[in-house]
Amino acid sequence: MPELRYRLPLFPLPVVLVPGAVMPLHIFEQRYRDMVSDVLERNRTFGLIYHDWDDHGPFLAEHGQVGCVAHIREHERLEDGRYMLIVEGLERFVIDEGLEQRALYFEAIVTSYSDTSAMHGEEMEFRRTESIRLFEQLVALLPERPDHLPELDAGAEVSYALAQTIQMDLPWHQRLLEIRDEGSRLERIDQVLRAVIRHGGA
Repeated sequence: MPELRYRLPLFPLPVVLVPGAVMPLHIFEQRYRDMVSDVLERNRTFGLIYHDWDDHGPFLAEHGQVGCVAHIREHERLEDGRYMLIVEGLERFVIDEGLEQRALYFEAIVTSYSDTSAMHGEEMEFRRTESIRLFEQLVALLPERPDHLPELDAGAEVSYALAQTIQMDLPWHQRLLEIRDEGSRLERIDQVLRAVIRHGGA
C-alpha cells in the first residue's frame, strides 16, 4: 500500500492513542477548541501525539515523531465553548515536517506509517494465537472476569487490542506504537502477560 503524505492538525498530549482504541477527551484550551471547530467542518480527524510538556518541554513537531490519527465519533460543545469528545484511533502517522502555524494550534506534513513485517498468513495467525492464549490464561486467573474484554481473532491484527488491556507507563505504549512489525509488538506484549501470569494475575 503506498504511503500517503498530507497536512494534519496536531494535538500533543501526555496520552498514547493506538489504532482501534476509543478515548474520551476534554478540550478546554482555546487553540484546541479552534482546532476541533475546524476539523468538525472538514473530515473530523486530527493527529494525537504523545508529548509530556513537563518532561519534554515545548512541542516542536519534530521530524520522525509517530502519532495516531484520531477520528471524532461523538462531540458535545458546552456553553462556555469547551468540547467533550469521544475519539477513535485510526491509522498511525509520522511527522515529516512541522509547519508554521496558520492558526493557534500545531500542524504538520505527515506520512502514513504502516507495518513492514515479513510475517504473513498462517505464520502470523499462529503468532497471534499464542498471544491470545496467554491473554486468556491471564483472564482465567482473575477473581472476576472484567467487562468489555476485546474480541480477539487470530485472522486479524490483535496487538493494539491487547495493548489496551495492559497498564504500563506511557513510554512503553509509545514504543509499541512506533514498532512497525506486529510480531515484535506481540512479543513485547507477551513479556508483560507472562510476567503477570507468573505473579498469579496480580
